[in-house]
Amino acid sequence: MNARRITIDPITRLEGHGKIEIFLNEEGDVERTYFQIPELRGFEQFCVGRPAEEMPRITNRICGVCPEAHHMAATKALDMLYHVEPSSAVKKLRELFYSAFYCTDHTVHFYALGGPDFVLGPDAPAAERNILGVIHKVGVEVGMQVIECRRRNHHVIKMLGGRGVHPVAGLPGGWSRAMTETERQEVVEIARQNVEFALFSLKLFEDVVLGNPAYVDLVLSDAYAHRTYYMGTVDANNHVNFYDGMIRVVDPEGNEFVKYHAKDYAQHIAERVEPWSYLKFPYLKAVGWKGFVDGKESGVYCATPLSRLNAADGMATPRAQEFYEKFYETLGSKKVNDRYQPVHFRLATHWARLVELLYASERMLELAQDPEITDPNVRVIVKNKPTEGIGCVEAPRGTLTHHYVTDENGILTKVNMIVGTTNNNAPITMSVKKAAANLIQKGTAVTEGLLNKIEMAFRNYDPCMSCATHSLPGQMPLEVIIRNAGGEEVQRLSQYV
Repeated sequence: MNARRITIDPITRLEGHGKIEIFLNEEGDVERTYFQIPELRGFEQFCVGRPAEEMPRITNRICGVCPEAHHMAATKALDMLYHVEPSSAVKKLRELFYSAFYCTDHTVHFYALGGPDFVLGPDAPAAERNILGVIHKVGVEVGMQVIECRRRNHHVIKMLGGRGVHPVAGLPGGWSRAMTETERQEVVEIARQNVEFALFSLKLFEDVVLGNPAYVDLVLSDAYAHRTYYMGTVDANNHVNFYDGMIRVVDPEGNEFVKYHAKDYAQHIAERVEPWSYLKFPYLKAVGWKGFVDGKESGVYCATPLSRLNAADGMATPRAQEFYEKFYETLGSKKVNDRYQPVHFRLATHWARLVELLYASERMLELAQDPEITDPNVRVIVKNKPTEGIGCVEAPRGTLTHHYVTDENGILTKVNMIVGTTNNNAPITMSVKKAAANLIQKGTAVTEGLLNKIEMAFRNYDPCMSCATHSLPGQMPLEVIIRNAGGEEVQRLSQYV
C-alpha cells in the first residue's frame, strides 16, 4: 500500500482557523501528523514603533474571545515599564473585572466548544455537535442559564472595563474609573448567581460525563494522556490565582521544578521555531528541547486549567477546594508530601475548567464584598521615565506574558508575547499525533466520528490560534496563476510550493 494522507480541514470549535494533516505509512499506521494554522497575526512586529501606553488597547484586538486577558497583561506590563505600583484597591478592582471575564470564557468553552463532544457524544452527527445540540439535549432552560451567565458577566465587564468587548480601562498603575457602592451591590448579586451556575455546571458534568462509563473510559484513555511539566500562577500559599502571584512549574511527578516572578520569565523559558508553522514552541531552558516527546527529560510543558491545578497545592476558595479534592480523588491521584500528584489525562481539562469556573465565581464574590473596592482613588500620575515592562496573568488558555522595551520617549523598540496557547503548541502537536496513532491503525475505517475524536485532542486545550501566531519562518508559500478571459492558464508563478 502506498503512503496515504488524511486531512481534517477545517478543524472546528476553536478560535481561529486550522487543519490537521495525518500521514500514514505503507502498513496503514500513523507515521506523522501536523497541526497547522494558516493565519499569521504578527502583533509582536507591528506594535514596534507605537507608544507603549497604546498596548492595552491594541493587543486586546488580537482576539475577540479573550481581549480581557491581553488588556490585563498589557496593563500590568505598563505598571512595571513606568515604575508605578497599583494600590490595593486598584488590584482588587482589576481582579474583580478579570474574574467576571473568566466566568464568561470558561462557560463558552464548556457549553459551546468542548461540551458538545460529551453531551451529544463524539460520534454524533457533526451538524448536532454544537451549542444548539447541547440545548436540545439538556433542555432550553439550561441554554437560557448559559446565555444569562454570559449576559450578566459581560455587563460587569462593560461596567468596569468601559466596553463589553475590547476593554479600555487599564492605565499604568491604575484603572480609568472607580466602582460605586450601587455597582458593588449589583456585582455581589451577580457573583452569587455565578456561584450557583458553576455548581450547576459541575453537577451537569458529573451526571453527563462521570455518569457515563464510555465517557469515563475515553477520559482515562492512554490516547489522550501525556506526562509533561505543568505551569500555573500561584499565590503565597501555592493556591491557584489568575491575576497575580509567582509562576510555578512542577515536573511529571508533581515535584516543584521552579517558581519565578514574571519579570524573570526569559531566564526559564525559551521559544523554538519550526519551519512548517507560524506557531512558536516554548520549552523549559533548564531541561532543553528534546523534540515533541513526553517525560522528565523533555523540556515540553503544558499551561491549561488542568496544568494550573496540577501546579498548585489547592484552590483559594472553599467550594472550589472541595471540588479540587474530588477531582483528584476521583481520577485516582494520590497524595505525596501532602499534595496530589498530577493528573495526566488531558480530557480531564474540561472538568478542571469547571473547578476554575467555581473559583472565579467565589473569588468575584469575595472581591465584590470587600468595601475597599469602592475606593475612588484609582488613578496615579505617572512621572517616571519608561524603560522595560513585563506583565503576566493566567489567560483561560494558559500563562500569558507581555514584554515591552521602549526608548526614553516611551516608543516601543521590542515586543515579545508568550500567549496562553503558545505555551501549549508542543503539547497540542503531541496530543494530535498520539490520538491519531491510537485511533488509526491498519484496516481502520476512518469515519467522521473517528476524526472528531482526533479533533478532541486539540479541543480540550481551548486553543486561541489568532493569539498564538507570531513566528515568521522566513518562507511564505505562494502561487499565482494568471488566466486569460477564457479561463485558460497563461502563466504560473510560485515560490516555496
